[in-house]
Amino acid sequence: MSEVITVTVGMFKRGEFRCPAADALKARGYLPVEPAPRRRERLEHFTLGPFMAACDDRARRDGSRGPGEGSRTAPSHDALRAWTAHGIAGYEAAFPADPERPLAEVAERWVYRYRLTGPDARRAEEYRFAVWGRCLASADGTHRELRLPVHRIGQSPPPEAFVAAAALVLAEGGPGPLPEYVRIVEFALLDGRTRELFSGSRAQALALYRTHGPGALADILHGREYRPGASCAQCPFVRVCPALRAAPGLLGVETPQGRPRRTWSVTNGRNYRACPARDHMRRLRLPAADSVEREATAERGRALHAYLAGRHGAGTPGPCSADVPEQWVPEEFDLPDEERVLGVWLLRRHAAVCPLRYVRDGADVRTEPRVVRHDTAADVIVLAAPDLLYRDGDSWVWRETKTSVRERRSSRPLVELYPQLALGVLLVARGDLGGSRARARVELEVLRPGGADLEIVDPFVAANRSAAEETVRDLVTGWYGDDAYRPQPGPACDRCATARWCSATSSAKALA
Repeated sequence: MSEVITVTVGMFKRGEFRCPAADALKARGYLPVEPAPRRRERLEHFTLGPFMAACDDRARRDGSRGPGEGSRTAPSHDALRAWTAHGIAGYEAAFPADPERPLAEVAERWVYRYRLTGPDARRAEEYRFAVWGRCLASADGTHRELRLPVHRIGQSPPPEAFVAAAALVLAEGGPGPLPEYVRIVEFALLDGRTRELFSGSRAQALALYRTHGPGALADILHGREYRPGASCAQCPFVRVCPALRAAPGLLGVETPQGRPRRTWSVTNGRNYRACPARDHMRRLRLPAADSVEREATAERGRALHAYLAGRHGAGTPGPCSADVPEQWVPEEFDLPDEERVLGVWLLRRHAAVCPLRYVRDGADVRTEPRVVRHDTAADVIVLAAPDLLYRDGDSWVWRETKTSVRERRSSRPLVELYPQLALGVLLVARGDLGGSRARARVELEVLRPGGADLEIVDPFVAANRSAAEETVRDLVTGWYGDDAYRPQPGPACDRCATARWCSATSSAKALA
């Protein structure tokens, strides 16, 4: 173990996208040896990287070096270049030069170092805290400011421990003279909004850390929870992780030597099939248009799923009844009255096929669980979130719930219509979920105004398994070898939630 414990302030955010065990291992200096170096992506996949590099260039033009001088990013997709240009314009408007309190980029980002003079329970000799963002200071060093770029300002501010740790670095970090006053502010690239997280004296910053920091630091360093997810793609501990289960050959493709490790989900597969550029933009988490992303029908489906997840996961599980409250919509959703009324009808139909009639206790139910597997043959992290896993006797059942206002049924195979079912079939057929094979199955629940359909797909029927394999392979193959993610303009562009950032959409509008 390293004698130096190094913590990035981002670790204090915790959250579902961070792995507590990986953070603890990294902070303590563990470095596993990869069997062979992996190839880097041809295109930049860190959405804020080009923005930070552009800010570095801007700082150099202004006469200061900036903390990222000499930094380079991989080439950017057209969409990422459009996003970066948009963000830079907003940044310049949000932070105009202030002659009364001029600030300039510092030559090196601050790092807080604390070297112990006595024994430490963690056997460390030094603690280091590092920040990431735009670091600025006044010419005399009395004022420091940290500007944190984010995609958009969230409804809730970041955790107090995160702000406290950042304030500590600004107040006590080097190089440079220690300041009298520090400020931390978020900046949203989407709309140029800012939100002040902290503003105060050096003494107030230290007091804030003493209140919120030490306990959070202990939680980071003693993290024992392995949390497989999207972060596994970049994690150096993947091949020794005890919680990330291997599923070699799951996707039906094999990696050439040195292929970049990526993540894949059925949603990615559908996006890529519609347009490779769309999948890349969604992976970059470029902001989507609310008019498309949150249109009434889609919102009703999400609200209904949220209601059922809350109902199925609350307390002692029991089957849903047809007695649905009129105010059933979770507070985070805003639905028109007609969609609320329709939702009541659909939820009443669910009562007839509610799977909780099979379960004995809460251990038999997992609502919207995160299912993460490592296809080691393809070196792809596969992500899935079935609507429900429940136990029927000693067997696990994979349930997907859909809604439709149409009574007409499609003649296409279910695993083609709903590829989530195909992935479920492959995992259940492998015995991946554990339990007995006797009643293990995949189910599709379709709620319609006139009733509920419950379709069962038997994973142990060869024809079903072959159809599932073909469906998944078709979704994966083209994407797997693609490094460019070129747009495919067409009618779907009109309903693309990320069309704002797409060069093909802009070109089409210019020619119209």
